[in-house]
Amino acid sequence: MGLQRITVNAKVLGGKPIIKGTRIPVYLILELLASGMSGESIVKEYPELKHEDIKAALEYASRILRQEEVIPDQRI
Repeated sequence: MGLQRITVNAKVLGGKPIIKGTRIPVYLILELLASGMSGESIVKEYPELKHEDIKAALEYASRILRQEEVIPDQRI
């Protein structure tokens, strides 16, 4: 479980989840992956990150979304 790599502190980046020991928010990692950047490229661009941090960001997002209530589009 990689969630121990994620931390939330109201005094850092407005309480957004970040990678522990950095000021790199989880959402940035997700945006970079969504834009097509590889994990290898992200680690090169942000050398303070490890591949485990990228996996932890994905796991965190997955767990958050699993808890979300989805309201179906009424037009369907």
